[in-house]
Amino acid sequence: MDERYDSYCAVDPLFYDSLAGATAEADAYSTGPVPEGWECEVKDDWMIHGPVGGSLPAQGWKIHVSARLDNAERVLARVVDYCRPRGIPFKHLRGARLLLMRNSKYARRAASGKFVTVYPRDDAELELAAKELAGLLDGEPGPYILSDLRYGDGPVHLRYGGFAARYCVAADGQTVPAIEDADGVLVPDRRDPVFHVPEWVTLPDFLAPHLAARNAATTTDLPYRIEKVIHFSNGGGLYEARDTRTDQRVVLKEARPHAGLDATGVDAVTRLRREAATLRRLADVPHLVRVHDEFSFGGHEFLALAFVEGRPLNQVVVERYPLVHADADADRADYTRWALDVHRQVAEAVAAIHAHGVVYGDLHMFNVMVGDDGAVTLVDFEVAADVAEATRPALRNQAFAAPRDRTGVEVDRYALACLRLALFLPLTAMLRLAPAKAAHLADVVAEHFPVPRELLDEAVEVIVGGRPADLRRTVMIDPDDWPGLRDRLAEAITASATPDRDDRLFPGDIRQFAGADGGLNLAYGAAGVLWALHAGGAGTDPAHERWLIERARRPASGSRLGLYDGLHGIAYVLDLLGHTDEAMRLLDLCLDQPWTELRDDLTGGLSGIALNLAHFAARTGERRYADAARRAVDVVVGRLGDVDSVAEISGGRHPYAGLMRGGSGVALMLLRTYERDGDDALLDHARTALRQDLRRCVRRDAGHLEVNEGWRTMPYLAEGSVGVGLVLDQYLGHRPDDELRDEATAIRRAADSPFYAQSGLFAGRAGIVAYLAERGDRDAARQQARLLGWHALPYADRPAFPGDQLLRLSMDLATGTAGVLAALAATRPDAPLHLPFLTPPADATTVAGAAATDPPVSPGRSRTDVTGRR
Repeated sequence: MDERYDSYCAVDPLFYDSLAGATAEADAYSTGPVPEGWECEVKDDWMIHGPVGGSLPAQGWKIHVSARLDNAERVLARVVDYCRPRGIPFKHLRGARLLLMRNSKYARRAASGKFVTVYPRDDAELELAAKELAGLLDGEPGPYILSDLRYGDGPVHLRYGGFAARYCVAADGQTVPAIEDADGVLVPDRRDPVFHVPEWVTLPDFLAPHLAARNAATTTDLPYRIEKVIHFSNGGGLYEARDTRTDQRVVLKEARPHAGLDATGVDAVTRLRREAATLRRLADVPHLVRVHDEFSFGGHEFLALAFVEGRPLNQVVVERYPLVHADADADRADYTRWALDVHRQVAEAVAAIHAHGVVYGDLHMFNVMVGDDGAVTLVDFEVAADVAEATRPALRNQAFAAPRDRTGVEVDRYALACLRLALFLPLTAMLRLAPAKAAHLADVVAEHFPVPRELLDEAVEVIVGGRPADLRRTVMIDPDDWPGLRDRLAEAITASATPDRDDRLFPGDIRQFAGADGGLNLAYGAAGVLWALHAGGAGTDPAHERWLIERARRPASGSRLGLYDGLHGIAYVLDLLGHTDEAMRLLDLCLDQPWTELRDDLTGGLSGIALNLAHFAARTGERRYADAARRAVDVVVGRLGDVDSVAEISGGRHPYAGLMRGGSGVALMLLRTYERDGDDALLDHARTALRQDLRRCVRRDAGHLEVNEGWRTMPYLAEGSVGVGLVLDQYLGHRPDDELRDEATAIRRAADSPFYAQSGLFAGRAGIVAYLAERGDRDAARQQARLLGWHALPYADRPAFPGDQLLRLSMDLATGTAGVLAALAATRPDAPLHLPFLTPPADATTVAGAAATDPPVSPGRSRTDVTGRR
């Protein structure tokens, strides 16, 4: 579970959305009438206040003030009353729900706690404002801001960083907020959950005592030795440790005061104390974790729990689950016996908890530990409550969370029903969107596992709370039903459009809200949806095209430039829709930026940009595009390195492998350039890029090849092995290679699994469909396409698909319904759809195809010279 997604589920029950666009007047904090000579404006989550015509340095020391929900208005009023008479600019979170989400358990730790930001104009004003604000706010509680230095014991914190909105390209190629270093060069403005002073900045003298106080607290005085970090949340950490007094292994659970809030505003400390009391009350119940110790340290609360030998149930299921293998029929009976025994043990433990008058409230696969002997232990009781006072848990896992009409022990019974299905088909996160889908999931389970039907029917009845609706017509995905299926998907997409919004036209992934143009781009925004509708033959609404044109005319500061994440992709789609002048204007704007500093990949880097520039050079005959494309190719080749220059792990601290962010995207660009220019050296470089990705692949027990991320392996299109295989197949069409052919065969086996956790194009079954269709395996592609029905959900009486994490519907290309439409269109035998630049242009004569009749092409000579075509 990616915890970032939970906070985007609070606004809309069907789609991911940002609280920034949903702050109502009743929720907003008021600072009274705007005084004469002052102005204020809304920007994202913030209300910004400042003197008219005022100026600030581009960067410097800023003051952050934290607050709790119950004192936020009082804290804000004091800061406003201090700053306005002195002409000091400031900003604050716009409303209470935003403050709650910023301080919630799964909020981003580096930004958590920041309620008001004050911008002193120089060091003298900084020192005075920090001192006087600390005095005015003395005694006001607020969470510690992890990225800052705390001033005294109150809610005032300080950090050096940017004031102006400036951006640079980080080492990993991402566009990030920036500050100037000592040489005037823009470098990333680090926003880690730990206080940091840039090396060229001197800490002001008045902060030295506060830094010393911060550094004085160390864990050496504890009777516990921390050996491993298990997990961090905004509420605190979870650590493996050892009691130095007894040498006993324990798990330390840390709680930060006023932080890690749940939906009702209860903080981590309150929940930790409640958990300890509950576990002591349940001390005689089998299959439960046991309390070892409780203590306070450094202002934080700790609960020491007896170490549980075993692994979380979700990990064990991933390891044992037979539907990830095409030929695992013999394992299904054994798996069924094991899974039903696990469920029996969990159900017995929950029944014993209920017998003690307690509701567990947080049953899901991550909270069930399974030992090597098969015995289960339930952990994490921070939302458990007495039956008499239990309503609905304020923290929950969406895949097991009961609807609003369930309270008390019915919350646990609902979760047990979900667990029974999820052990065999872990897709229950979708049930919040359509409870009746439970009946469909039960039918799929019955088809693939020997589970007694009465057990499945019982689970469905608990989940649905009555007779389920018949969703078969809506969720059946038949690729032969064309164009009817296409039109129904298109109708669902267009029904979701919100042309009255500025930030996004079609609902999609949370990455729509992560950047300046997330709602516009090819991967997650309007451009990708319009491309899929147009290329798939469904047509587009002219009003929706105008929406994209109007916003692309004035790109926001910090807009990305790439093919899938930025302006190049938008230009590509505008041209495809007939708006070539708008596209070229946008392309020229991109060329005016420092684009050669971008990373190398297909999504946001030079490989995607080179492909797009070459496309526009052919479309328009403009030499500047051809020259820029060649320059991009040269830069990428110059950076390529050898095969061993990449780590054997993809992602995390290492560069990613795969089509969208790895060497395969680079190889794709090099292949398209080779087909145009005929330089054999480009094939050599493409082979190196592909082997860099293959270095980061691992062969699974069943013989198939997947990308190795260290803690999991990935078969998918964007960052998994089939994306590598797609380009590898094309390379082999130009240059046979027995070693690489074997790798391509192993990758092909990764596309035969009956089960994929998600349905999307980039990281789900739709991408598997597209890969199979691209390599000509149409029967296999159509079979996988039919299985997309496992994820299909009703929207406006039409089929639609959930996005990443399955918690909300998505209409975008990368994760949602538009991507499914594109994948299904790729299976069409008459006119299959291809992702941009995935194959040579239909009207281009490739070097491979022309080799028998065309004269040799010298390294510096273009295909235009040979064929006479542009």
